[in-house]
Amino acid sequence: MAEPTDKPTRKVFQRLDLCVGYPYTVGEYAKRWAWEWVRRLCVRTSPNRAYGWRRFWLTRFGARMGQSSAIRPSTRVLHPWLLEIGDLSILSSGVTVYNLGRVTIGRHTVVSQDVYLCAGTHDHTRPELPLKREPITIGHGVWICAGAFIGPGVTVGDNSVVGARAVVTKDVPPGVVVGGNPARVIKQREMDGVPRV
Repeated sequence: MAEPTDKPTRKVFQRLDLCVGYPYTVGEYAKRWAWEWVRRLCVRTSPNRAYGWRRFWLTRFGARMGQSSAIRPSTRVLHPWLLEIGDLSILSSGVTVYNLGRVTIGRHTVVSQDVYLCAGTHDHTRPELPLKREPITIGHGVWICAGAFIGPGVTVGDNSVVGARAVVTKDVPPGVVVGGNPARVIKQREMDGVPRV
């Protein structure tokens, strides 16, 4: 058996000892703590169709919820005060809204089960990995299919479809179907014979 050779080690660029331990204000930590208890006790345990009850609690914490918008009990919203959902839109079971930055969702939009909306990351070009709170904008009449990932800073155009398990890291134009990892345009979305809302 050959003896292991001493390979030159590279200097580590990333410095976790330089990371900011508490990147939020005291007020934000207090709101997050209060919301987490309300989410566990009042939202998570609510009946499946108690949409108004969940809208009530989200709006108490600063969310902007459209008429008849809905979230399921198992939907997890990190910062309600950075969430806006348009009329008749729904966040399905198991959706995570990791909204370090603002997340805006238009009217008549479906975010299917187990989708992950990630409006936060770290700047990997700097050794201290500073927090980046980049917004996500999802348009009107969009369908984000099951298990998709929408990354920080992404805009999904009106009337588009994001396929199941797609990984979206760049903007999606309006009226298309995208899928894959990384997501790419597959085709135009066919919308014949559908009344405009």
